[in-house]
Amino acid sequence: EVQLQASGGGLVQPGGSLRLSCATSGFIFDDYAIAWFRQAPGKEREGVACVGSSGERTYYSDTVKGRFTVSRDNPKNTAALQMDSLKPEDAAIYYCAVARSSYCGPDSANYRYWGQGTQVTVSS
Repeated sequence: EVQLQASGGGLVQPGGSLRLSCATSGFIFDDYAIAWFRQAPGKEREGVACVGSSGERTYYSDTVKGRFTVSRDNPKNTAALQMDSLKPEDAAIYYCAVARSSYCGPDSANYRYWGQGTQVTVSS
């Protein structure tokens, strides 16, 4: 059974940082890209970052580029999203997802497994 567990969300002030983690099991982690999506109330789900299967490729949306860093630890079957310089508009539920193939980008249709999400709130 494939499992993805996102964690690390919480309340942070604008300008602060959070580090999200995605623990996975049940599939060959090294073979697939891992992405982070977010969804705020009333908004569409947005793909914000992705890391390729060996970490050699990354994707960032324009909204987070330069502030977020995606990474993975293949021996531990985990991925992470370091979020710095957080803004109120970054507040959302963040999900990690496993790609269907070598795709690493923002289209949610190309992801086959999803975690349950972790809430990020950015407020003073």
